[in-house]
Amino acid sequence: MAAALRRLLCSNVSYVTSSRLLTGRRYFSNRTEPEAQPLTVRSQENGIRRIILNNPKKRNALSLSMLESLREDILTDVDSQDLRVIIISAEGPVFSSGHDLKELTSARGREYHTRVFHTCAQVMTLIQDVAVPVIAMVNGVATAAGCQLVASCDVALASDKSTFATPGVNVGLFCSTPAVAIGRAVPRKVAMEMLFTGTPISAHDALLHGLLSKVVPEERLEAETMAVARRVCGASRPVVALGKAAFHKQMSQGRDAAYATASKVMVDNLALRDGQEGIRAFIEKRKPVWSHQVENVHD
Repeated sequence: MAAALRRLLCSNVSYVTSSRLLTGRRYFSNRTEPEAQPLTVRSQENGIRRIILNNPKKRNALSLSMLESLREDILTDVDSQDLRVIIISAEGPVFSSGHDLKELTSARGREYHTRVFHTCAQVMTLIQDVAVPVIAMVNGVATAAGCQLVASCDVALASDKSTFATPGVNVGLFCSTPAVAIGRAVPRKVAMEMLFTGTPISAHDALLHGLLSKVVPEERLEAETMAVARRVCGASRPVVALGKAAFHKQMSQGRDAAYATASKVMVDNLALRDGQEGIRAFIEKRKPVWSHQVENVHD
């Protein structure tokens, strides 16, 4: 009997150990609940920061907490020379379903609702204001503020199974804030049809209308996105930062003002140490050695 009891105990230990290895959770007793998962997961390697929306059970809804977590992940060490590009992706079949409608009921009140949309606007503008390019990697459904997030990124790649929609009108909440980013990414009449009907568009139509940069098969999405990110990492950080800021500024200006802005930026770019290094490297037929320093070599 003692031998049988030892075999039973060993079997139970083996099972718990196997479960720990398979799930990554810690088990202290049969009643222990799994540890709460973070809403976003951030990692960084070789200049590329990965931010993953990590709440697939709630369709990666952009709750206030999710937005705050995303904002923190973008801002952490954002001025570091080691950061060259940010990729935003998601766990599960839904990239993001937009705002959490449970947070938008009357019970929450006007003040809370104001905070939600203010934070959302902060995150969307932050994506365009940070010095490094931000890439959306979409594999699935992106709706409402989730579609807004895609439209706000500098570059967006998607799998061919992805779809995009602004269906708020169908639940009595017109997608007015998503319209800000989407209306600047796609032709006006396409944006209005999306907003008035809530009808999803395919990844290929999103590419055709300018919401996406590239559409690839699902199995190639990761590799294609990383290839773009590595190309960005191969350039000078201050040159890319200068160019990104100038692009967004001139896009909001009229033609003549845009040319004035861009011309000044070109002159500023030529004064950068890395600007002159790139020209010398081209003339000398060698690969440039970037300093990644915001440093001028002449006035």
